[in-house]
Amino acid sequence: MARPTARVLALLEVLQSGGAFNVGDLARRLGVDERTVRRYATHLLDLGIPVEARRGRYGGYRLAPGYKLPPLMLTDEEAVAIALGLAAGFRAGLVTSDHAAAESAAAKLRRVLPAVLARRIDALLITMDVTGPVRQPAPPGTEVLLVLAEAARHRHPVQLTYTNWHGRSSEERGLDPYGLVFHNGRWYVTGRDHASESVRTFRLDRISAIRGTDGAFEVPAGFDPTGHVLAGLASVPYAHDVSVLLHTSLAQARRRILPSVGTLTEVANGVRLTTRAEHLDGAAQMLAGLGWPFTIERPAALRAEVRALAARLLTHADAGE
Repeated sequence: MARPTARVLALLEVLQSGGAFNVGDLARRLGVDERTVRRYATHLLDLGIPVEARRGRYGGYRLAPGYKLPPLMLTDEEAVAIALGLAAGFRAGLVTSDHAAAESAAAKLRRVLPAVLARRIDALLITMDVTGPVRQPAPPGTEVLLVLAEAARHRHPVQLTYTNWHGRSSEERGLDPYGLVFHNGRWYVTGRDHASESVRTFRLDRISAIRGTDGAFEVPAGFDPTGHVLAGLASVPYAHDVSVLLHTSLAQARRRILPSVGTLTEVANGVRLTTRAEHLDGAAQMLAGLGWPFTIERPAALRAEVRALAARLLTHADAGE
């Protein structure tokens, strides 16, 4: 901002004390000349604050009667950044189970903005679209998210009640939360599970109750919460164990295949992708979409799915002839 922001806000603070102030008095208070005071007043008007000017030799400024300063003062760029952040977070699932909180925050933001800027931001949010696949979000409870975040930061254990993917709710269990990870519309926490004495990953939307406890823990040196969560997602015990040799380089494979999809291992004649799949037709479509030559190592049923996919594509390709 070209103008010295601190002195512009100092002018606003003086005007908020009530009454009218002549330009000379304001200049002495702010330590600037009278011409600068007038520039500061113009800047406040640009921000949508109703500063009224009094003409004449002893002219000055005051705030419009009855005006109350909003709790936030934002530039146009700051307001747009916040509005887009709220919209993007809601779409991606970066919200808690109380969806109304994000909506009410956006409404409060609009109320404190100048009318012209509020209308322009509303137009932006109504007319914009964001492309890209997004999984149906599974938001956690607000208290669950905040308790875990505080525990992970200050390294103290928690007790939680968890419902597994079979729908069975566990007894209260202890956890040393090493870190929180948001991936593909879902929140995860990873850390040492006291019951199994191993590092486990839990989905936050499946935690029904949580509380912090006394004690402390240390995170293992070099532990990567994101890497652990993604590796764990790739090893979920789906129905089919898949191994495919991709005839490409490891660098190219890593650019196209996320760690959550499977494990990549460099071998003599390419890269081996090992993963698990609930439905083999999806694995066949993924291999076709990569565009590289490949050799299916297991299961044999995946070869049949690839042939069926190829036949369907040929049928579609010939349909217009």
